[in-house]
Amino acid sequence: MTLTIDGNLRGCIGALQASQPLALDVQEHAVAAATEDYRFRPVQPQEVPALAIEISRLSPSHELEYFDPKDLIVKLQPGVDGVVLRRGIQRATFLPQVWEKIPDPVDFLTQLCLKMGASEDLWRREHLQVQIYRVEEFKEKEK
Repeated sequence: MTLTIDGNLRGCIGALQASQPLALDVQEHAVAAATEDYRFRPVQPQEVPALAIEISRLSPSHELEYFDPKDLIVKLQPGVDGVVLRRGIQRATFLPQVWEKIPDPVDFLTQLCLKMGASEDLWRREHLQVQIYRVEEFKEKEK
């Protein structure tokens, strides 16, 4: 579930795998995106009319095998692949839509490492577990 105001991210929380019916999942994650995304203060009542809602239904993810950082860059499909980086218990993902804001694969992986709470160059220094997925996107028109 992604919330935006005037095209700017306002909250985004979801799950990588389904654990409940889609309607309940949408409801739960809409509330969480509005109130629990650590990057933002909770959505205020006066902001609600300006919110645009986007729902992304993820395909099952699969491992992306790669040899080294250069090979990883070549194998990623900007604008198509959602990416999950894992290192032990650390994990972070960017939906394919994030490529619109971060189109360069180097920057994309750098920002994803930072989101994971790791150093920005971790993807260059360590062989991380990488998974990719696609999304079916349902988007409300911007207000």
